[in-house]
Amino acid sequence: MFHIGDQVVHPMHGAGVIDDIVREKVTGIVKEYYVFKMPVGGLVLKIPTANCQTIGIRSIITPAQVEAFLAGIPTLEVEVNTNWNKRYQENLLRLKSGDLNEVARVVKGLMRRESRRSLSTGERKMLHSAKQIIISEMVLAEGCAYQDAEDRLDHAMRQKPQ
Repeated sequence: MFHIGDQVVHPMHGAGVIDDIVREKVTGIVKEYYVFKMPVGGLVLKIPTANCQTIGIRSIITPAQVEAFLAGIPTLEVEVNTNWNKRYQENLLRLKSGDLNEVARVVKGLMRRESRRSLSTGERKMLHSAKQIIISEMVLAEGCAYQDAEDRLDHAMRQKPQ
């Protein structure tokens, strides 16, 4: 259970703060919801408290974990499926997992593909969303500026494994 003020990550939207916990009547049933607010972009969601684990809501990582995550990006293996539909579905599952390394695989794979040929509109949107998810967590975890987090992520993505 989370509390007001907790910093959490939504697998499909990125990092934000539990702004409030409210009770609302929906289809005649009173349910409790977290009011999830994203500092970057201003998105506000109501997430049923009972479904948080199913959705994959988790606490944000620590600054030390951010450093370890960035250091590990060059060694992440990326599979490149040539079938667009299969590749898109695999990437979508990676995003939904909520695992930061899986999201990084999506970013790395799409950035690599983009460097070789242009991305489709759907994949370009997915790349933007995946980067947003990672950057929003870095910004909240470290209290850094959005542009600084994006620059550090891009730098890590371009590094070769040692």
